[in-house]
Amino acid sequence: MRAMLCKEFGPPESLVLEEQPSPPLPAGHVRIGVRACGVNFPDLLIIAGKYQFKPPFPFAPGSEVAGDIIELGEGVTDFAVGDRVMGMCGWNGFADEVVVTAAACLKLPDSMDYETGSSIAMTYGTSYYALKQRGQLRAGETLLVHGAAGGVGTAALDLGRAMGAKLIATAGSDEKLKVVRDTFGVEHTINYETQKPLKDAVKAATDGRGADVIYDPVGGEVFDQSLRCIAIDGRLLVIGFTSGTIPSAPANLVLLKSCSVVGVFWGPWNGRCREESRQNFREIFEMHAAGKLQPIISHRFPLERAAEALQAVAQRKVIGKAVLTVAPA
Repeated sequence: MRAMLCKEFGPPESLVLEEQPSPPLPAGHVRIGVRACGVNFPDLLIIAGKYQFKPPFPFAPGSEVAGDIIELGEGVTDFAVGDRVMGMCGWNGFADEVVVTAAACLKLPDSMDYETGSSIAMTYGTSYYALKQRGQLRAGETLLVHGAAGGVGTAALDLGRAMGAKLIATAGSDEKLKVVRDTFGVEHTINYETQKPLKDAVKAATDGRGADVIYDPVGGEVFDQSLRCIAIDGRLLVIGFTSGTIPSAPANLVLLKSCSVVGVFWGPWNGRCREESRQNFREIFEMHAAGKLQPIISHRFPLERAAEALQAVAQRKVIGKAVLTVAPA
């Protein structure tokens, strides 16, 4: 099998494509012939040694794949060889095949191709958990999505629209805002590079009321501005810190707005509450099959060009997701 290996921490161009023996197949696991693998910001962190998990060398990045089951480990009864699945592997997805615990796999619906299946686990899994369980978003409420052209941002807009929310999107370029406006029917878009202060633009878009739910994967100044434009009883969802700055919440603003600052860490919840997470994905699959969701994949690369895919993510060229494609063996 081929794998795009990280042999020492470094930038994307340090990855090496090599032939490797197939990994062993423990009990309770499945072997997936990879057809596509999603590319995510954490992949950059893990190869740089900046992620919370540091696999032993050599390893391949890539945390989510889609493909066909080619072998079953002992005790696996929920799947059969040939099943089309998506698998959440954590790392080692940039390869021809990967071994994943059966508990971290889901059968792909007929309506979903491999590329889409490989691109939704982290982004749609995170965003639906954020909006449904953590934000308790209700139809008719105003959802403000920061970093709206990124992977989790486009997923939040897509799901928010399907859940009946009024949408406001922010991003750093008019080009990106046009894409999300045209794709998701966003009612208000804000370029946070040119429309400052951000809080005033949000208040203008909501007749001074503010946003009921704010989805923030950016942090830094965007988080600070969010606390100043959140509605009474609003929920500010902390997704991440792509700005590189981890903010602090002034307690007086939380008190005055009677708002909640809510952490969203999907990965551990997905492990703790496996059945509830599977139900989330069943609902995501149903929405997709009904034509209510429209995932965006702006960049596709073959496996051997994984470094280019990671660079596109690092340089913020990607709208929605980038995906690596793998030809069938």
